[in-house]
Amino acid sequence: MKKFSKLALISLVVSTLVLLGACSNSQSTSKGNEGQKGEKELVIGASLLTQQHPFYVSLKNSMEKEAKSKGINLEVSVANQDLNKQLADIEDFITKDVDAIILSPVDSKGVAGAIAKAKAANIPVITVDVAATGVKPNAHVATDNLAGGKIAGEEMAKAIGGKGKVAIIDYPTIQSVIDRVTGFKQSISKYPNIKVVAVQPGVTRPEALNAAQNMIQANDDLNGIFGFGDDAALAAVAAVKSAGKENQIKVIGFDGMKEARSAVKNEKAFFSVVTQHPDEIGKQGVDTAVKVIKGESVETLIPIKPGVFSKNGEKK
Repeated sequence: MKKFSKLALISLVVSTLVLLGACSNSQSTSKGNEGQKGEKELVIGASLLTQQHPFYVSLKNSMEKEAKSKGINLEVSVANQDLNKQLADIEDFITKDVDAIILSPVDSKGVAGAIAKAKAANIPVITVDVAATGVKPNAHVATDNLAGGKIAGEEMAKAIGGKGKVAIIDYPTIQSVIDRVTGFKQSISKYPNIKVVAVQPGVTRPEALNAAQNMIQANDDLNGIFGFGDDAALAAVAAVKSAGKENQIKVIGFDGMKEARSAVKNEKAFFSVVTQHPDEIGKQGVDTAVKVIKGESVETLIPIKPGVFSKNGEKK
């Protein structure tokens, strides 16, 4: 009887040790899987503004390609321009305790609290394309939008011969667009014979079309329209064409995806478009996140230089 009890006790101790070992292994891999060399797989959450625009499709594809090349688990959520969904997605990433979050804000001010919460949980945040306001992420990777706006202003001056009335299709809740419009106005201010006579929001292409039509109708002698992005510029071109004012009104755009570049070549009213490089922004966003996770120093602002696509081709 005593012998049986001793054997039973030994069996119970061995079983308990095996169970504890299994639990310990499960806990050590909860945030990421162990690699072949015992290194924990990094997990990065990415919340993107939309996938309804070629720019963001290219941005997402580039991020996924770079993450795959580095063996990173990239979890992508798409906010579809819905701030509440984006906030919920960020909350989910925080709950999952991801290693970093990459974010293109739906609303530059509206995401401040969520970014602060992530950083309080020791999760670094990298913003891409659209900057946040009211809080500082670990780094921001984007086109130099202020410089791009200045280029757009110079292109407008060139298009209308240094004089005339111009209008702007805006997206006032996005910091990147605020920077573009600011740069545009700064360039225009150097030309005393150019006057900005109207600024209207037009976030989607239908909204931008309506804004362009309203500004053309309200300003019969309008000479130019600056569209903050490809959809806005393409909508402006359609409105100008419909009004029969292709000889009078010239359009300057911003983004430079395939459809816009084709329109610059083929549409008389579309003078030029400032070009961005979403593939480079996406790559740099992932690379920067990895550096921050590893404790390496990074620049807080990583600007990507814009170019210009005109009827003569692209200029860097």
